[in-house]
Amino acid sequence: MIPRRGAFNAPTARAVAALLALTATATAGACATGPSLENQGTVTASPGDSKDLTIGSAGFTESDLLARMYAILLGRAGYRTRILSVTNRELYEPALESGQIDVVPEYAATFADWLNAKANGADAKTVGSPDLGATMKVLRELAAKRGLDVLNPGRAVDQNAYAVSAAYARKHRLRTLSDLGRAKLPVRLAAGDECVQRPYCAPGLKKTYGIRITSVDPKGVGTTPSKRAVQSGQDQMVVTTTTDGTLAAFGLVILTDDKHLQNADHIVPVVNRSRAGGERVRNALDKLNTVLTTRDLASLNERVDSWRRLPEDIAEDYLRSERLIPAG
Repeated sequence: MIPRRGAFNAPTARAVAALLALTATATAGACATGPSLENQGTVTASPGDSKDLTIGSAGFTESDLLARMYAILLGRAGYRTRILSVTNRELYEPALESGQIDVVPEYAATFADWLNAKANGADAKTVGSPDLGATMKVLRELAAKRGLDVLNPGRAVDQNAYAVSAAYARKHRLRTLSDLGRAKLPVRLAAGDECVQRPYCAPGLKKTYGIRITSVDPKGVGTTPSKRAVQSGQDQMVVTTTTDGTLAAFGLVILTDDKHLQNADHIVPVVNRSRAGGERVRNALDKLNTVLTTRDLASLNERVDSWRRLPEDIAEDYLRSERLIPAG
């Protein structure tokens, strides 16, 4: 989702200001419920059930859609909700721990690796894998130490993907990331600035495929400026996602991840246990998990990104179409 999911995007001034404002207005009880960021250990707090919940979005279309669907479903379950967009996991995850954010859509393997690196250092061995059961087990163990609960994974799976222009692919006979590595072409990569450190981004492309990443152009994950940069030839490749519905409109094609650099990332709601760890939250969000598929999510993304529909309208329309909320 590594904002995407991956949340490669750097925090904007607006996002930082919003989070600082939230910090200032959070109640003392909310701030005290999560474990200290420096003093993590066994979680002893009982699951909480706050009536007012803040749902975090990582600031890209898919995360925003998911956050809005979470907010609608939780609203129907009797909660008062608001959405806060914070475009960097390094910023929103500590806020989730402290109770400044209560619920956030995440990606199982990516978030497991991120928490593991946070706990054990940037060089820690990756723990996410294509095995969902094994990934969820280690993810829940890591999250519990930080006062977080990981709810049931959904059917929808998203992965980071790497796209080039169709013309560039034809010219150099590229179909896979291995083809690009063998071609030894210099590649300027449009991504978020965190890409230079994330193991599934620039370092992984170099190590696994031998791709010559000459620089990272920090235009964000799957953003319009990133895609236009590749479309124009300013950059050669863009970090996007497998559920990106706008690639054809920019004349872009995804290169197959033939060596499986990316793990399958099932979408999972993550909650602050002491504020949103109760059964009502779990039951409300499970309704979406059981119906939302990868294809559905790609279609929803396309309606926002290509058709210019409002995320809140698309989220509500989808929930109604699946009879998760009443029609009309």
